[in-house]
Parts: sequence; C-alpha cells; structure tokens
Amino acid sequence: MKKDLTGLLITTPVIKTVGSTDKVITDVICDSRKAAEGALFVAVNGVNIDAHAFIPEVIEKGASVVVCEVLPEEIRPEICYILVKNSSEALADIAAWWYNFPSSHLKLVGVTGTNGKTTTATLLYELAQLLRHKAGLLSTVCNIIDKRIVPAVQTTPDSLSLNKLLNEMVEAGCEYAFMEVSSHSCSQHRIDGLSFNGAVFTNLTRDHLDYHKTVKNYMNAKKMFFDMLPEDAFALVNADDKNGAYMLQNTKAAKYTYSLQNIADYKCKIIESRLNGTSLNINGNDIEVMFTGKFNAYNLLAVYGSAVQLGFSPRDILIAMTQLVPVAGRFQTLVSPRGYTAIVDYAHTPDALANVLNSIKEVIGNKGKIITVVGAGGNRDKGKRPLMAQEAATRSDRVILTSDNPRNENPEDILKDMETGLDGDMRMKALKITDRKEAIRTATFLAQPGDVVLVAGKGHEDYQEINGVKHHFDDKEVLIEIFNNEI
Repeated sequence: MKKDLTGLLITTPVIKTVGSTDKVITDVICDSRKAAEGALFVAVNGVNIDAHAFIPEVIEKGASVVVCEVLPEEIRPEICYILVKNSSEALADIAAWWYNFPSSHLKLVGVTGTNGKTTTATLLYELAQLLRHKAGLLSTVCNIIDKRIVPAVQTTPDSLSLNKLLNEMVEAGCEYAFMEVSSHSCSQHRIDGLSFNGAVFTNLTRDHLDYHKTVKNYMNAKKMFFDMLPEDAFALVNADDKNGAYMLQNTKAAKYTYSLQNIADYKCKIIESRLNGTSLNINGNDIEVMFTGKFNAYNLLAVYGSAVQLGFSPRDILIAMTQLVPVAGRFQTLVSPRGYTAIVDYAHTPDALANVLNSIKEVIGNKGKIITVVGAGGNRDKGKRPLMAQEAATRSDRVILTSDNPRNENPEDILKDMETGLDGDMRMKALKITDRKEAIRTATFLAQPGDVVLVAGKGHEDYQEINGVKHHFDDKEVLIEIFNNEI
C-alpha cells in the first residue's frame, strides 16, 4: 500500500513541517526495527522508551518521513520532519488515515472496567454471530476477524495494530466490532481516532496501580473513553457501581444504565443459581443461561443492554443468550471423577476473587468446602497481594498460596507479601506451595465429594512467566491430567 503524504497532513494536527512534503509513503511504523525504504516513522515518547532516540537509525534504513515531538539536532534535507504536540495522539490519527478509517465502516462498541471486560466483549461478539451478523472481537484472550482467530498480545493493541485489525474486519465483511478498552490504551491515546458507536462500563476496583499510581488516575483514564464519545453513540454503565455516574458526567453520548439493585434502564434479577447455570429475569423476561454468579448476571445484562442499543430485537437477544457459553478461563467448571468440582477463573484482583468465591458459596451453601489456589503477579501492584490472600482466606475453607506469573521477582517474596494479609486464624487454614502444579495437585488431594476447588488468577493463560521467560502452563490442562489419574 502507498499513500500521498498530503492526505495525512489534512487529517492530523501539525505544528509545523520541515522539508518537502512531496512524499509517497510506503508504510507507517512506530517500531524502528520495521523501518524500510519510504516509511513514515512516528517517534513515540513511551513509558519505558523514547523512540526519538531511534530517528537516525530509521533514516539510515530508508524512512523518508519522521513524525516527532522534538526535532532532532541534525536535520537531513531529504527527510520530511513533522512536528506534533503529542506523538501518541498523532500515531492514532495517522493509523486511522493509513487504514482508511476502518472504525467508521463498523458498528464499534468498547467495553471498559476492572472486571468483566473480556466476558462482556466476547459475549457481544458471540451474540452477533448467533444472530447471523458478521462481527469482530478484540480481547485479552484473542482477536477474531469474523471466524478467523488472531492471537492477542495485549488487551488493547497499539494504534497501528488496532486499525490494521479493524481494517481486516471491514475487508472480511464484518458489520460489528467489539473490543476491550484498557485504562492503559486510554491514557496512551491508542484508541484516539476511532469512531465508537457505544461504550460499556462494567465496574471499577483497585488494579494497575503500578502504572496509574492512584485509583483516581486509573478511574480518570477510563473516563477519558466516555468523554470522547460522539452524540450519536450510547454510553451504558453499571448503576450499582459508585463510579458509573462519574463516567457519564461529561459524555455527549446517550446515557443508559443497567442494574441488579437500583432503578435502571436494564434490570436483572437472579432467580436461582447453580454451578453450571442460572435462572435470570431480565426486564421482565425469564431465561436460563449457562453462567454462574452475580458478576456474570451483570455481564449478561450489559450484553443485553448493548445489543438493544445496537438495534437488535429484545426477543432475539434473549433467545440467543440462552445459547451463549462461558469464555475460556472465566468460571470454567470441570467435574472430577471423585465427585468434587474444579473451577478455573481469571480472577486476579481482590474484588474479582471475592465475586467468584461469593458465587460459589451462594450455590453450594454448607454442602461442601471451598479450597482456593491463588497467587499474585510479580512486578505489579504489590499493594493488592495481601488483599488477594485476605479475600481468599475469608471466603474459603482452605487456601493455598502459590505462584502466578512471578516475572522477575522471587516467588517466595511474593508469597510473603500475600501472607501479611492473613491474621492468626487465616494462617491456620493456609498453605504456601510455590510450585503451582503441586499447589493445584494438593488442593485436589484435599477435596472431598461435593467440595469445590477454585484455581484463580490465570484463567485462559497457557504460560507462566518466570525470570522473564514464558513456560507452558495451563491450569485447566493440569486439572484434566489429575482427573485422568483419578479414573
């Protein structure tokens, strides 16, 4: 693909240009390693690396246009330099231009919040497909273009990758696209330049404070998404979360709410819960779904409200919802040959862990024990480690503290941090087993018929990151191997 540079200059705010703008662009890059003849390089001043340092390198490799916040000391006469206020914002605009503004050719809905993003976005995609509409998905688990799966590297890709994927959806004939919108992507302007038809807010609890530093910063990053919505979009928020109303304060979009507890546009009541499903009443209609727990009732209600706002028939939505199945690693239930139940869940925040454990307790009552295997990630917010252990110990009969993704930290140090959240009684029912496979095996050994083993934290992930190296590890695979030995 080739494009004339003058088209970019019309769509992107520019402070000034230095050098001839009579250029034909052969590629747009923000990674200096991808530089080639005729490329346009955007020098992004990132969290860890300032790409302005690589300007000489990309020029040597043949790049003919450089977009930057600060002009380099050496100005090459054959190069066009484009000075912008913020190179991250410029990259988003340029990426949209390069891929012919793909989001404007789709009905694009973004889902943000601490918990429930993956489930809500994925179920919206599945719903659209069940209703015979081509759709795309951008999520933590995977990206899907109609039915073609593309591995996901991060929750929300960089602007170039994002627009490339959206463009592939357009070319595949997709009508709809559903995506997770992370707080990082908002603060780093990765979603700037996209045309959203709707936004969903699930909830907000402590997370990513290693990056955002404070809960307020984290909350405001998500609010940026709602502030950028156009008047013809919809903004749907969880009315039971105290931050829902805050998200709507400055949005131009049409405002809607969903709730299990308060007056709202979309209401849901849980009639009966089971480990393999729930009876719900949504806006006066009774349905059976293959999901468990209050948190999933919220996710399904967000799906219903979003689908109604997109123009689908409420009756068709409800019928399709009965056919939806849980997302990989989200409250995935496996029944052991010995009669206990194992649940694999991605819960990696204190609030998410509490929600899952509460849901299990609501179903089994006093008919069985809950044994929880839980860890915490290395090189991430240390403040939530004791809270994770505390939530697990408060709501479980036995707790096994173990490794998650220790990354570059000593797993023993992480477990010590978690243990500080336990008082004397809690420590009596807690074990520390650093090896995650052995921790899962021990939990299953302790389980009796009717008990539930919750393996929390990794969900769909099929690796463990240790000292910067990823090793294959899948909680579900470990459980199935254990089950096979029980037969």
